[in-house]
Amino acid sequence: MKLDFSKLDGLVPAVIQDQASGRVLMVGFMNEEAFRRTVQTGYATFFSRSRNKLWMKGESSGHRLAVKEISTDCDRDCLLLKVDALGPGVCHEGYRSCFFRSLQDGEWLECDERAFDPQAVYGGSPR
Repeated sequence: MKLDFSKLDGLVPAVIQDQASGRVLMVGFMNEEAFRRTVQTGYATFFSRSRNKLWMKGESSGHRLAVKEISTDCDRDCLLLKVDALGPGVCHEGYRSCFFRSLQDGEWLECDERAFDPQAVYGGSPR
């Protein structure tokens, strides 16, 4: 069975979920090469739309995503990766998950504590 990379300019969304807790950690995009590398290495690799290149999660922070299971949806155009997150957090802003804001009474509020200092990990200011 082949994945359908034809709908989003050669990309498929990849939902990244912590295998132990079930929490969604992030969403990225994969092209065929990123998917192939993910399968071959066992670590999540994505295609950066802003930089127009492949990147392995954790290549600069060391906070890699060890893939434990890969599933696809019924249309074969979206992936779910269950992972072990190797490091204190996944988000480039220093949180365990990129989903650290919650809509409450019409306002986006931070609902988690920072897990690490992004300046110490990445240098400079977060994107």
